[in-house]
Amino acid sequence: MTSILSAPAAVPARTVAAGAARSGAAERPIRRLGLRKGFPFSRLAGVLLLLAVWAVGSLAGFIDARKLSAPWTVVTTAVDLIATGTLQEHIAASLSRAAVGFAFGVVIGTALAVVAGLTRSGDALIDGPIQLKRAIPTLGLIPLLILWLGIGETFKIVIIALGVVVHMYIQTHNSLTSIDNRYVELAEVLGLSRATFIRKVVLPGAMPGFFLGLRLSVTGAWLTLIVVEGINAVTGLGKMMYNAQNYGQSDVILVGLAVYGIFGLLSDAVLRYIERRSLSWRKTLAG
Repeated sequence: MTSILSAPAAVPARTVAAGAARSGAAERPIRRLGLRKGFPFSRLAGVLLLLAVWAVGSLAGFIDARKLSAPWTVVTTAVDLIATGTLQEHIAASLSRAAVGFAFGVVIGTALAVVAGLTRSGDALIDGPIQLKRAIPTLGLIPLLILWLGIGETFKIVIIALGVVVHMYIQTHNSLTSIDNRYVELAEVLGLSRATFIRKVVLPGAMPGFFLGLRLSVTGAWLTLIVVEGINAVTGLGKMMYNAQNYGQSDVILVGLAVYGIFGLLSDAVLRYIERRSLSWRKTLAG
């Protein structure tokens, strides 16, 4: 009887194996699954590679200079255009059109999204027409808007604003209507008023979508601008490029494209910076 009581209890082999596995897992370092931070200016690596291929192809004669000017020719042309003040004039005209159209589009698109996202009547009246406009390419409205507004500056600004409105509305409205229902229930338990709930929960939760809409809208504004400036414009980067096309000046066209690219990257970088500062509480894989 004494030997039976003093004998150690047998431990199942499965339990021992499980304990060993847990201890081994605890000793191993935790593997980070998030995206690693890139080195400074890592986004320029692809651009620099493209420029290198372009330069080598031009030097080796693989690229026809009549179809695609060499990089150094484009730089020389840009210097000449700057020296004569021509490039600055076209840039100023394009920036003014893009800025005005973008500002109108952001204000109108955000206002419509807030009304449709926070009220049932607003959603019933606004969402349908916006979704219909979403299905119609903005540039497809050019003939009708020319008939209504003519081919002056108002027409160009309206076209740019229409493209921005759709991006801002879709992204902001989607964020407003995608608030987790658990937050709604928590606000009800805490007894928050509707105004406090919107200010403290809904609007902060919609900010990521708002900033995404801004970034998409900037891209859309630049894309639309290059098209509308080919319609009876006197100045503007698009007009400069269309004139260069008529005379076979690929170097001037590439200067215009480079300016568009620079402004597009700068505007996106500024919006990214503002987004990171405004949404510092949000943790994502991008950091």
